[in-house]
Amino acid sequence: MFDNLSDRLERSFKILKGEGRITEINIAETLKDVRRALLDADVNYKIAKTFTKKIKEEALGKNVIKSVKPGQMMIKIVHHELVKLMGGEHSEINLENKFSVLLIAGLQGSGKTTFSGKLANLLKKKKKKKPLLIACDVYRPAAIKQLKILGEQIEVPVYSEIENKNPVEIALNGIEHAKNYGYNVVIIDTAGRLAIDEMMMQEITSIKQNVEPNETLFVVDAMTGQDAVNTAKEFNEKLNFDGVVLTKLDGDTRGGAALSIRAVVTKPIKFVGMGEKMDALDIFYPARMADRILGMGDIVSLVEKAQEQFDEEEARKLQKKIAKNQFNFNDFLKQIGQIKKMGNLKDLVGMIPGVGKALKNIDIDDDAFKSIEAIIFSMTKEEREKPNIINGSRRKRIAKGSGTSIQEVNRLVKQFEETRKMMRSLSGGKNLSRMMGSSFMQKMKQRN
Repeated sequence: MFDNLSDRLERSFKILKGEGRITEINIAETLKDVRRALLDADVNYKIAKTFTKKIKEEALGKNVIKSVKPGQMMIKIVHHELVKLMGGEHSEINLENKFSVLLIAGLQGSGKTTFSGKLANLLKKKKKKKPLLIACDVYRPAAIKQLKILGEQIEVPVYSEIENKNPVEIALNGIEHAKNYGYNVVIIDTAGRLAIDEMMMQEITSIKQNVEPNETLFVVDAMTGQDAVNTAKEFNEKLNFDGVVLTKLDGDTRGGAALSIRAVVTKPIKFVGMGEKMDALDIFYPARMADRILGMGDIVSLVEKAQEQFDEEEARKLQKKIAKNQFNFNDFLKQIGQIKKMGNLKDLVGMIPGVGKALKNIDIDDDAFKSIEAIIFSMTKEEREKPNIINGSRRKRIAKGSGTSIQEVNRLVKQFEETRKMMRSLSGGKNLSRMMGSSFMQKMKQRN
């Protein structure tokens, strides 16, 4: 995500390296390179031109002229303008009413149905809501089936009427059903088309007029770049939606949609989809996204993801075991499980300032811990609970059973012992968090 744009911007800032101050002359080349970087990222030309103009006006102010390090000041200014371009403050979804109706719209293939499931999952887990999904795509039976499969995965019911071909009736009946059975938020997944047409716009407009949603969200595939922005503009003119959802932002996207869409439709980006898993949905924070674009990481989001998996009771039990030097491979396995639940590993390391850039050309996939898990699963119950008994003959058997080498088993046992020593030297909640992070980074270094 944004890798190419980040690299281009970094090169642009290097033009000012070694300069004593920012001047009209030396900033011209930098801004020219910045504009090219934005255009290569598929940012709208007018937006790129306006963006660099604002940077120039800000950079040539008297406070900046006195700056000792113009390159650093330029990064600060670009960061500030990127945040403004993407909307400034983050925008929350409207759930103020006791009963809320959320209408989801978008083209076919944009990830609309998957987002509906992810949103239901987020509202259930993080907002403590009781959601109901309503299937209103009457043209594609596969869409209804997909929504029901997603609903089963997250344990959220789906309301549908297979024989009814009137989406307005289905939506209204679904809302009535939700009220009768104690649900406090409904998410209406509507039909999409391969392209915008009059019938589609009339249908979604009719649904909106009849259900009077608290929030209408437009879902768009971020990988389609400026096409996504143009589609959003047309939808907004007809539908006047409340916010944008960018899906597939973890794919091979240049970032143009994320940078352009707010300026074109003047509606906030509310969510971004970062993977296929049902918990791979993030609230959009412009400042955090600007941090990631400029290679500064996103440590706040990383901490939040860690906290979501953090169980205080389990942590207390773990600390007692650490204090008594009883931390074993079963506990180690649990820590790996918590890290995996946090999301895509490459995205996670990309949130750590400086680390993402260092590992950008290294392939880190979700199977990064596969060999470690295989080794631990090949241990007997006694070996997991008492790592000290794992001698040479046991290591040979474990290696054979896990399909790995004795060297890999030795490396894991050594890493485990070092981790256990480090953990024992630490105490307190903050140090436990440090320990978990250190274990994670140690694994990344070992892997690469």
